[in-house]
Amino acid sequence: TSPAVSMSTSTQIHQQTDPTNNQLGQRYVHVINVISEKKSIEEVLAGAELAPAQSLWTTEASGSVQLRMDELCPEQSITVHQMFTNTVQKYGKLTALASKRGNKWEKVTFLEYYHLRRMTAKGFLKLVLERFHSVAILGFNSAEWFIAAVGAVFAGGIMAGIYTTNSPDACLYVANDSRANVIVVENQKQLDKILEVKDKLPHLKAIVQYSGSLKEKLPNLYSWEEFMGLGLEVSDQELDEVICSQKANQCCVLIYTSGTTGSPKGVMLSHDNITWTAHHAISGQLPSTHIAAQIYDLWTGIQWGEQVSFAQPDALKGSLVDTLREATPTAHMGVPRVWEKIMEKIKEGISQCGYMKRKLVTWAMSVSLEANQRLTKYVNHFTVYHCLLVLQKLRAELGFSNCVKFFSGAAPIGSETLQFFLGLNIRLYEAYGMSESSGPHFMSGPKAYQFSSCGKVVPGCQYKLVNVDGDGIGEVCFWGRNVFMGFLNMEDKTKEALDEDGWLRSGDLGRVDEDGFLYITGRIKELIITAGGENIPPLPIEDAVKQELPIISNAMLIGDKRKFLSILLTLKCTNNPETTEPTDILSLEAVEFCQRLGSQSTKVSDIIGGKDKLVYQSIEEGIARVNSKATSNAQRIQKWIILGKDFSIVGGELGPTMKLRRPAVLQIYHSEIESFYRE
Repeated sequence: TSPAVSMSTSTQIHQQTDPTNNQLGQRYVHVINVISEKKSIEEVLAGAELAPAQSLWTTEASGSVQLRMDELCPEQSITVHQMFTNTVQKYGKLTALASKRGNKWEKVTFLEYYHLRRMTAKGFLKLVLERFHSVAILGFNSAEWFIAAVGAVFAGGIMAGIYTTNSPDACLYVANDSRANVIVVENQKQLDKILEVKDKLPHLKAIVQYSGSLKEKLPNLYSWEEFMGLGLEVSDQELDEVICSQKANQCCVLIYTSGTTGSPKGVMLSHDNITWTAHHAISGQLPSTHIAAQIYDLWTGIQWGEQVSFAQPDALKGSLVDTLREATPTAHMGVPRVWEKIMEKIKEGISQCGYMKRKLVTWAMSVSLEANQRLTKYVNHFTVYHCLLVLQKLRAELGFSNCVKFFSGAAPIGSETLQFFLGLNIRLYEAYGMSESSGPHFMSGPKAYQFSSCGKVVPGCQYKLVNVDGDGIGEVCFWGRNVFMGFLNMEDKTKEALDEDGWLRSGDLGRVDEDGFLYITGRIKELIITAGGENIPPLPIEDAVKQELPIISNAMLIGDKRKFLSILLTLKCTNNPETTEPTDILSLEAVEFCQRLGSQSTKVSDIIGGKDKLVYQSIEEGIARVNSKATSNAQRIQKWIILGKDFSIVGGELGPTMKLRRPAVLQIYHSEIESFYRE
């Protein structure tokens, strides 16, 4: 829902310099007030108040909640506007946003950023945005996305992001549920979706398009320039009155879950959820999950004065590495699919190197991987010098020469990807949380790292494991200032998510080691209970299959209420750069896998249906190796099938954050699954 799930990626640069003048900042800033004349930080904090509240949760957009303040997190609550005011006082002249337009990077300072957001807020007020109604935003990461998002909050509305991959009906659901008064779209493609359903949106008053020219002038449709001009007709006093009416325990953001198990739920986040998490989670140096990029890029960027550089919308089609080389970020966050794409790009580049260079890089990566897995320093100084020299050049080619922190969130990441980047001497810092916890609740970092762990609990937050089994595995539950207000208009779902004391049930199974590191083992809803009554988490087995067989892209274990386990497999292939739909052409890595076996296959269709006996034999042997490590007969895979096409968002098997939609897969491949269990 938001930058968190757009297919573009943002990077952060912590070392700052004074920016030069830029077009984006100059186009819309009407009047720049002297920030020093505003209240001091101390006065802003001292004046903060909360709205009356009787409960820890609410399902009404206009509702307010009690905050989970205790001895671990007693800090004064503040609103988004108060956080931004503090930032402008500290970092006003530093660069906040960097966007590439044509061949030129345009930069916006925090002072300009603040006033652009005031102008957008005035524009929304001119369009008669009602209190606690939403501004829905449909588009890829961009400066305009960020400016509109916080402008909506300044204007007293609620910001609600919509996945760019949503169908018109899915857009309708979010806009209608959030009572959208204004919908901000990126381009004609997204505009067409809204035009198709706008007559079914009773609260909709206007649509704003922020990229490209309007193909047709329609009533209540504005270009970005026209929209920003509307703000000139609204006074500072009118906007300030709205801002002063906002309370930290009221809703300002809606994050819609990806709906992998049903209709999307609107996660209501308060000002305090956002400002507390932005301050405390990233002081521990990690973001996380569904709201990952929104917390990491948008909110912590404001809190800590960080520069956010935007990738192009076609980042995953090949432009990401070029952007990284130009931006040279000090920190980079991506969903697992981003890291997988980078990994594929590197592997492809290595395979095309000359023999000596390929051997050198392979040697350096093997040394780095071994050392990182042992968590020990290199012993041979001559070896370490040459190893790091090789890897340093490779990292520079990727745009990571200045990068010191690498984050992964929003979905589970495979051990193959983690190990690959350890070979580059890059630790991918994972975190764990959910939209309902405003992102991170556990996090890794330079001082808190264990391979395949989600890290330790965020300072100021608490956790507990309930219904713990003999292996120390139980459901992970959360408590803290980051826990959400409730699901919009869904009282029953809210009561299911929170226990009687207000702890948030994650629905995830995990264990915590003696040092406090969390390891997620699976989801309760995904747990397979065989006909014999054995509980089997699918993720470890699926991950083991993919690790044994590099040709496998996706694996989904089957066996709930069945006599034995079976598994659906897809092969790694290329994607159509325009539609992102998987093609029939095998990826370079898959082709090389086939060649090592003596197979000449270059297409998925060359293999499926048992056509390629060499590949089928290799997969059979790989699954046998996985089975040999099973803890019981019930956990052994008995049957498998290679599907004709890889899973994708377009195909419906994956959600917007690239998570596997297991219920959908069960429906789509029902006949294939049933064939496993016919007598």
